[in-house]
Amino acid sequence: MSPSATAVLARSLLFNALFYINITLRMIVALPTIFLPYSFLHGVLRRYASSTLWLLRVVCGTNVEWRGREKLPAGAYIVACKHQSLWETFALLMLLPDPTYVLKRELMWLPLFGWLATRARMIPIDRGSHAAALASMTRAARREIARDRQIVIFPEGTRRPPGAKPRYLPGVAFLYAELGLPCVPIALNSGLFWPRRSLRRYPGTVIVEVLDPIPPGLEKREFLARLQSVTEEATARLVADGQQSVADR
Repeated sequence: MSPSATAVLARSLLFNALFYINITLRMIVALPTIFLPYSFLHGVLRRYASSTLWLLRVVCGTNVEWRGREKLPAGAYIVACKHQSLWETFALLMLLPDPTYVLKRELMWLPLFGWLATRARMIPIDRGSHAAALASMTRAARREIARDRQIVIFPEGTRRPPGAKPRYLPGVAFLYAELGLPCVPIALNSGLFWPRRSLRRYPGTVIVEVLDPIPPGLEKREFLARLQSVTEEATARLVADGQQSVADR
C-alpha cells in the first residue's frame, strides 16, 4: 500500500475502535433514561451523533456540509433520504429536530440498542409481511406525527453504493398517501467517504442536501416517480462533486 493508503487504513481502524467504544458507552449511559421522560434520551442521542461526527473529523478528516436546511418545514413531515452508508443513520439526528426512523424489526431484538430504540419510539417494519407490515408502520407513524416528529424512511430499504441503479420500494409512497404530509427528499454522497462493507473511512466532505418538499396529495405513482427523479438527480451531482474533490487531493 502507498503511504497515504496506509495512513487512511490506520486512521480508519482507530476511528472504528473509538466508534464502537463510544456507541457502547453511550448506550450504557442512556439505559437509565428508559425510566425518564423521552427528552433525556433525545439529548443522549444527539450527543452520540455529535461526538461521532467529531471523531470522524478529528481522526479521519471527514467533514460534513449541510445544504438547504432552510427548506425543512415546521412540525411533522416525512423524510425520504438516500441511503449509501451507516453515516446517515446517526448524522440526521443533527439535522432534524426530533426524527424517528423506519427500521427493520430485527434491530429491535438487539440488547441495549433494541431497548433504547423501543424507548425512542422508532418504527419497526417486518419486511417479509408486506401489507400487514405497511399497516403497522402507518399506525406507528401516526402516533409519532401526533408528537410533531419527523418520519425518516430510506426509500430503497437498504444501503446502495454511489452510482448503483436506484431501486425505490413502494413503502414510502404508501406512507406518503396514508399520512397526508409533505415529504422532504434528502440527497447525499456519504458512500464515498464511509463505504458500505468496508473498514475504511476516507477524508473529505460529506455533502447532505435538503431538497424542496413534495407537497401532499399526489397520486402514489406520480409521487414515487418525482421522488426518485429529484433525489437521484441531486445525488448524482453530489457524488460527482465528491469524486472531483477526491481526485484533486
